[in-house]
Amino acid sequence: MQHKEDWKKTPLELPELLYAKNALAPVISEQTIEFHHGKHHKAYFDTTKDLVKGTELEGASLEEIMDAASKDDSKKKLYNNAAQAWNHNLYWEQFAPVGQSKIPAELEKMLQENFGSIQEFKKVMVEAGVTRFGSGWAWLVLNNGKLEIYSTPNGDNPWKDGKFPLIGLDVWEHAYYLDYQNLRKKHLEEVLDKIINWDYVLHLIKKYQDQ
Repeated sequence: MQHKEDWKKTPLELPELLYAKNALAPVISEQTIEFHHGKHHKAYFDTTKDLVKGTELEGASLEEIMDAASKDDSKKKLYNNAAQAWNHNLYWEQFAPVGQSKIPAELEKMLQENFGSIQEFKKVMVEAGVTRFGSGWAWLVLNNGKLEIYSTPNGDNPWKDGKFPLIGLDVWEHAYYLDYQNLRKKHLEEVLDKIINWDYVLHLIKKYQDQ
């Protein structure tokens, strides 16, 4: 993993949402947020804390735990839970309430330069999520200074591959099944069209471009 020294030192605590639980509806319902954030996300933190208790990683940041566990096959359970805790931190932070999602001109230009058009970017991003067999994530990342889309299985995180995560679309069924049942594609399209906090995405790009 690269640039670990520049990572945000995330505490091992479930973060509060930056908006009301109904702010993303109907794209993501309040009920889904209550389960996804309040139960699934919390469980990843709780399990991680239990696994590091009494070990050399007790008191370490989430990123330090994730980094150490990714290099030790005997710590696969720890890596999965720590990575999922981190993935979900980004997931919730990348959203804006319905009606507040607008792509800044600077980011729009970047996406056009890398993918040809905004429409093509969204198409490729959705395809990355739809074609991920089983559970996992579709990511927009910064890789060697360029924007790139790829997907990871289960709870794997782009940091493990030396990439800087910018957007993470969760394609585990708990992310969308209450609202969309088996319509994963529709869920991903709605998320990209209506609730991404593009200002935050641009902020991350600029932050990582300096690394």
